[in-house]
Amino acid sequence: MTTITSRDGVKIFYKDWGPKDAQPIVFHHGWPLSADDWDAQMLYFLSKGYRVVAHDRRGHGRSDQVSDGHDMDHYAADAAAVVEHLDLRNVVHIGHSTGGGEATRYVARHGQPQGRVAKLVLIAAVPPIMLQTAANPGGTPMSVFDDLRQQLAANRSQFYTDFAAGPFYGFNRPGAAPSQAIISNWWRQAMMGGAKAQYDGVTAFSETDFTEDLKLITVPALVMHGDDDQVVPIADSGPLSAKLLQNSALKVYEKFPHGMCTTHAEVVNRDLLEFVARPDAKAQGRSAAA
Repeated sequence: MTTITSRDGVKIFYKDWGPKDAQPIVFHHGWPLSADDWDAQMLYFLSKGYRVVAHDRRGHGRSDQVSDGHDMDHYAADAAAVVEHLDLRNVVHIGHSTGGGEATRYVARHGQPQGRVAKLVLIAAVPPIMLQTAANPGGTPMSVFDDLRQQLAANRSQFYTDFAAGPFYGFNRPGAAPSQAIISNWWRQAMMGGAKAQYDGVTAFSETDFTEDLKLITVPALVMHGDDDQVVPIADSGPLSAKLLQNSALKVYEKFPHGMCTTHAEVVNRDLLEFVARPDAKAQGRSAAA
C-alpha cells in the first residue's frame, strides 16, 4: 500500500492517480468512511485530466488504527503531511461532511499560508459547528451525538447498516428506492476502520468550532448542500459557512440527501467541474434547486 508517516508516527494510506504535472484535487472523506467514498468523483476528474488524491483518515480505512489523535488538528496535520510528501501545489481541496471540517482546518492553518491552495469546496459539511450551544442555538443537541456513540459501542455493524439504509442517503424517505449495493459499500468502508477512532470522531465532527478557520480563508470557495440533509441539517451549516467565507458561492440542492456525492454523482460532478475549471479568482455561483 502507498503510505506516508505522520509526525507522530501514524501511517496514513493515500491514493494518487493521474498525470503528476496536472492540477491536483485532494478529496477529504466523511465519517466513518474512507477514500473509497470518492470513487465516483476521482474517476470522473481523472477522465478530465486532473491528478486526484485521497487519503484514509487516521483510524479509518487502511490507515493505522491508533488510539489517539482523533481530532481536527491531527486530521488537518495528516492531510498536510500527504500534501507535503507529494509536493502538491495549486490544489483544489474538496471535503464532504467531516472531511469538510478537515479541509477547512487544513486550508486555514496549513495550506493557505504556504500558498498551496487554489480553491476549497465544502459538500454537506459540518462547519461552522454542529453542536447546539448558547452561541449556536440552532445546532444539534448533544443527546443526538450521545446516541450515535451508544449505538456504535453496542453493535457497530448493525448501527452502520441502519445508518446507511436510512438517513445518510435518504433511503428512509417515502418513495425512496434503497440500493443494497450502496448500503453494503458504506458498511464495508465503515467496518474497515477502528471503533475507537470512529467513536472519538463523533466528538471531532460535532463539537469542533470552525468559525475562525472559515473567516481566515480567502481562496475561492464553493459550498454545496442538500436541503433534505438529515445528518448535517442545512439550516445550521452550509449557508452559515458561506457567509463566514470571504469569497464563496452557495448552491442548495432541492431534496438532495447527505450522501449526495453518491446518489446524485452526475449533478455533483458537473457542478464541481464547473467550479474547479473556472479560471477567474472570484467564486461565482447561485443558491439553486438543482
